[in-house]
Amino acid sequence: MDDRQFNISSIVLVLMVGVFGIGGCMLGLPNYDVWHQSKAGEAELARAEYNRQIATLEARQKLESAKSLADAEVIRAEGVAKANQIIGKSLQGNESYLRYLWVQGMQTNQMQVVYIPTECNLPILEANRFKEYEKNK
Repeated sequence: MDDRQFNISSIVLVLMVGVFGIGGCMLGLPNYDVWHQSKAGEAELARAEYNRQIATLEARQKLESAKSLADAEVIRAEGVAKANQIIGKSLQGNESYLRYLWVQGMQTNQMQVVYIPTECNLPILEANRFKEYEKNK
């Protein structure tokens, strides 16, 4: 009878542990869900804060880049303005040089059409010149 009592006591013990274990899970599971949701919310909040910081830094970088590009464009425009001023001053009162540049430009550009007024204000047509140019290519 000793063995039988031991078997019954162990079965009762296993059943009590099982009942208390299941009861504990039933009581503890809602609390675990609340804790788990709280931790998930904290993680999501941290992720959102990190993404906001990244977006802010990217916007700041774009602003600095735009300012640098604008400064470079202003410096380039000032250089072009100074160059134009120098060229303009050198060409004042230098009509023969301007004519020379014009004639040189006319010789290098074969596809340019220039209309020269005649006595009756009718242009001289050179439509065949382009056909010959295309054939010679």
